[in-house]
Amino acid sequence: METQELLRILACPRCLGSLTALEEHGNLAGLACAACQLVYPVKDHIPVMLPEEAIERTAWDARSPADAEKA
Repeated sequence: METQELLRILACPRCLGSLTALEEHGNLAGLACAACQLVYPVKDHIPVMLPEEAIERTAWDARSPADAEKA
């Protein structure tokens, strides 16, 4: 499924806000909600849309390159 198509059908499970794609090294790495400032990580090409797995946007942006590779 294309990223843009995915973004049209998914919503933030916490606040139902719209999501934007975050890329790292040309790959989809997370889906970010501008309304509640949470990022849902993408693991093995699958978005993990569980609020308990979400990362605050400030923490996501502050991750080191090594941490980003683990996500």
